[in-house]
Amino acid sequence: MSPGGGRSGTLTDVAGLKVGHHERRTDGWLSGTTVVLGPPEGVVASVDVRGGAPGTRETDLLRPGALIERVHAIVLTGGSAYGLSAASGVVDALGADGIGFRVGPEPGAIVPIVPAAVIYDLGRGGDFSCRPGPADGVAALRAASDGPVVQGSVGAGAGARAGGLKGGLGSASQVVGDGWTVAALVVVNAAGSPVAPDGSLYAAAYLTDAVDAALARAPRVDPSLLAEAQAMALAPSMNTTIGVVATDARLTKAQCARLAMAGQDGIARAVRPAHLLVDGDSIFGLSTSRAAVPDDRMIDALLAAAADCVSRAIGQAMLAATSAGSLVSFRDLADRQVARGG
Repeated sequence: MSPGGGRSGTLTDVAGLKVGHHERRTDGWLSGTTVVLGPPEGVVASVDVRGGAPGTRETDLLRPGALIERVHAIVLTGGSAYGLSAASGVVDALGADGIGFRVGPEPGAIVPIVPAAVIYDLGRGGDFSCRPGPADGVAALRAASDGPVVQGSVGAGAGARAGGLKGGLGSASQVVGDGWTVAALVVVNAAGSPVAPDGSLYAAAYLTDAVDAALARAPRVDPSLLAEAQAMALAPSMNTTIGVVATDARLTKAQCARLAMAGQDGIARAVRPAHLLVDGDSIFGLSTSRAAVPDDRMIDALLAAAADCVSRAIGQAMLAATSAGSLVSFRDLADRQVARGG
């Protein structure tokens, strides 16, 4: 297995995928939407949902054995159950573009397949009614690019919190074997903490090489500072960690389900505890089917990389997040420690 990332060390290293963000942070808002867009023909997809409070759309369709093999986009969004309407905007826009699953011979007889998952961030900007809708989904879709994924308090990570600190959105990639790419994009809004009791990030144990230079340099914050920040945070609320793990290797729908399951292992390594009743942890597994995989041993290597990429993406999210209101970021805690001479 070759360590390291691809071109950018983010999800768009998987050729054929694009990512777009849209967020709002003013006038009572602290929420947003992220769209992972596949090529017009779609990508093979499945999902693994854990935790006791998921908010999802079209996940039953992704079970192995269901009719649909491919999806056209994945929507990750804030707004709890209200935010699922952002996916409706993406469906309408893709349909208008002529992209979707054909259901009849007549023109326009298509249905875009757009599964979605939400995080709970209601009221974190001050106004409970400020949550993403169809227009936000369209804005994120139109912003989709195959360039490096912007990370931090952007898109669906705008209003995230994790373990009492400011959460966010992170991404990571890895090259496996003779050139297959595995990558993850994760929105970290967990009830559990990505920060260990000693003040280090759990994800730091899963970094690879220079692509993870920022994670390698991640500071260890004073546990007393961590406790102060957590005490100042908003009262505990519903949570979840959601994301996508993808590969250019040609996988079946059942194998994509295994990819998503491996991604959940990555959450459990980097957030403790994970998959609680107040979490709705949901990971989508995608294959762009660009290159055949020779044997089961290499598929296992892809699964191992999927777990590592999810863990690293969680670490990147925490490093890139920026403070908002009463939610203090990990990076700002580290800066406070330096200011105190720690």
